[in-house]
This record gives sequence, structure tokens and C-alpha cells, in this order.
Amino acid sequence: MKTMSNERALREEMVAICRRMNSSGINQGTAGNLSVRSGDGFLITPSSLPYDTMTPDDIVEMGFDGTYVGRRPSSEWRFHRDILKERGDMNVVLHCHSVYATTLACHHKTIPSFHYMTGVAGGTTIRCAEYATFGTQALSDNALAALKDRKACLLGQHGQISLGTNMEGALWLAIEVETLSRIYVQALTLGEPPVLSDEEMGRVIDQMKRMSYGLGPEAEGSNDVARPRKA
Repeated sequence: MKTMSNERALREEMVAICRRMNSSGINQGTAGNLSVRSGDGFLITPSSLPYDTMTPDDIVEMGFDGTYVGRRPSSEWRFHRDILKERGDMNVVLHCHSVYATTLACHHKTIPSFHYMTGVAGGTTIRCAEYATFGTQALSDNALAALKDRKACLLGQHGQISLGTNMEGALWLAIEVETLSRIYVQALTLGEPPVLSDEEMGRVIDQMKRMSYGLGPEAEGSNDVARPRKA
């Protein structure tokens, strides 16, 4: 994964994304945090600063050795550092306390493949990490385990984490995880919903990968495919 460049532009986009986290309803107050790979380290939101007063200069520069320049970094800097260090395929870590995802996290419920869109997180489930005190190495370790082969997870009795190659992608995924969480909570009022098979979810995830590469959902060799009309 290529390192993202243009630090000033990244800082400005981080502020904008944080404000959209709150305006979209997936976060409240000063909760949540955001980090982006930059240079030999990463940029991360500062601790306890309201997003509506945050400026690009408030964003904190950190190294993977835990050193930082500027304001005190988010208390969750450990899992941001460890995820970015472990996951070279991702550039962005977004953490928020969205209501329905947190509702499920309070019950330590993993989101099963009750709906095909569960596959957007990269697998047949969206796991819930074991609980650990916020800001600790134990929480980081638990998050890494829940994110194995995944792009999103819930944090037990805490919130959710979504990853992305860019900030727009991470925000989109966080909103999608919250939407799935809301549907799952509502579906549970009628009883535990049926779950799609691993075989079907494999097909779904393959379709999603094809579409992310700009290809149609139809498998190669299909005769009935959408195609441009000839003049």
C-alpha cells in the first residue's frame, strides 16, 4: 500500500471527515477518533477536542514508536498505531460510537450474515471484540484479533472500528456498519433471523470485489450482461 502524501490536505480532510461523523449521526460530541497513514508514521485526532472547533493544525503527528508532535493524541492512539502497523493494506482507521452498533457491542453480539451486505466488511461476519478498558494495549490486541481478515469490527461495550484505503471509504463503511446494526437490532425483535450460507456469502464477496474493480456483478463468460448500446 502506497503511503498517502500531502500532509496539509490530509489534515484538512480529517477535520472535514470528523465533522461528517457527527453530522451523519454515527458519532456524538468528542467521542470517536480518526487516523491516517502519512510519511513514516500517521496523523491522528487530538484528545478531547470538539470537532466543530478543531483545525488542521490541531491534528497530531505520531510515529509508530509512540512519539508525537503537537497536542496530546487521542487516548485510543494504541489501536490506531497497531492497526496501521499490522494492516499495510489499509491507510485509515475510523472509530465511532454509533448507536445501533454500540447497542450490539453492549451485548457482545457479532453481526452474522443475516443480510448480504455484511460482506462489505470482508467476511461472513462482523465480529465483536472482547471488552477491555479504553486506551489500553489490551483493547488494541482485542481489536486486532476481531479485525483479522476484516475491514470492520465492533468493540465490546464500546463502539465500532472501520478501516479504509482512504477517508471517504472508511466513513462509508462506518455508516454501512451502523445501518446493518440497526437492521439487525430491528430484525431481532421478530426473533433470530435466518443466516446466508458461507457458500452464498463467498459468491457475494466475489461479486463485491468485481464491482470494486469497475466490473459488472455478472461472472466472466455470462451471456446476459449489461453492455453499452452500439450507435
